[in-house]
Amino acid sequence: MQLEAAPRGSRLRTRLGAAACLLLASSAAHAQAPDSTANTLEASTLLYGENKRTNVLEPAARFTHLFGGGQILSAELGLDVMTGATPTGARASNQVQTVTSASGSTSTSGTEIPTAHFKDARGVFDLGLQTPLGRLLRAEAGAHVSREKDYRSLGGTARLSADLFQRLVTVSAGGGYDDDGVFPVGGTPEGLTIDRGVVRYDVQPKRVETATVGISRILTRRWMVSLDASRTRERGYLTEPYKIVTIVTSEEGIPVATVTEKRPATRVRRSLLGSSVYHLEKDILYLTYRYYWDDWGLRSHTADARYRIELPAETFLQPHVRFYTQSAADLFTFGLRDDQPLPPYASSDQRLGPLRSVTLGATVGFRVPSQPGRFTLRAEWIHQWGRVGTAGGIQSGPPVDLFPPLEIGTLVAGYSVGF
Repeated sequence: MQLEAAPRGSRLRTRLGAAACLLLASSAAHAQAPDSTANTLEASTLLYGENKRTNVLEPAARFTHLFGGGQILSAELGLDVMTGATPTGARASNQVQTVTSASGSTSTSGTEIPTAHFKDARGVFDLGLQTPLGRLLRAEAGAHVSREKDYRSLGGTARLSADLFQRLVTVSAGGGYDDDGVFPVGGTPEGLTIDRGVVRYDVQPKRVETATVGISRILTRRWMVSLDASRTRERGYLTEPYKIVTIVTSEEGIPVATVTEKRPATRVRRSLLGSSVYHLEKDILYLTYRYYWDDWGLRSHTADARYRIELPAETFLQPHVRFYTQSAADLFTFGLRDDQPLPPYASSDQRLGPLRSVTLGATVGFRVPSQPGRFTLRAEWIHQWGRVGTAGGIQSGPPVDLFPPLEIGTLVAGYSVGF
């Protein structure tokens, strides 16, 4: 939801409203308030790298135009170039394991976690419009489209916000709808089958419906808090077509075969997000906590803290720390036993397993003397790890470090200029 300062407040309150907008921004290019001009151009480039895994290059450009009546039109164009390797979901084995990915088939042998090499590119275009409806109401609408090798998405969003109690309270409600399609390379395999079973080559539909509500409150001249809730319902093809699950022997836990994974055709996600922005004499403290749960049994907690330090010459430094913990989904398994019938659903995808991560980073923003615009540079290090378990609940079997610790680095460079 949008958080704004009361217009009758002091200059400090105006800065507090801008600080709240910073808190909700999702990229370094948006981390700066636009210049007070009719047009603003923002550009950013993200470099993302996992240790011996996935690498991402993501350039993006955003144009914003402010009309005389208070309407704001924005358009954003982005490109994601992804390469590297991703875990297949299979356990390490001395046997050769083959999986079909977006880049073709990959065979893995040895004691390392099997991975599949891939490369892909995704183009994204977003269009948004904000307009005031009288003195106290604001409406927002947006549309987006994206396309990659085996996935496409088309959707829209809308939201209405109202200022109450002399604009000390803002409430909002909105929703969105995505019409997606999945068309895996090599066709869509049948779930929980060896050798991919029956393969379909038609586009698999996926529908995503989202509803959000939120409220923000200016408590003092320096302090603003907010609470947002969301509910998302997904329907259609939700299985990862390139992921597999290992079948192990009932006594020793030795891998003997693999099957394709299978997930339910519906998923309901819910989340609560609490945010706080406190403006000290010069600096700003941002705190957020998010609780997430869904009907697949997955639960997660996210705590995030940022501290913006204002420096001379319109420069700032913003350290950042984030903690994340996640429980496993009901359908997650480290492996299936060969003496038991197959369950209706199963996945060894680490994104559905028990995970923890800690993020440390910082953002610096500055202007170049005698030059227009402002620059931002953000660097972060993420340490992610899972939990050792045993396949199929076999206590005598060897421990499975299916998710060994993973080191991730990100670097974002951004530039914003008004004209």
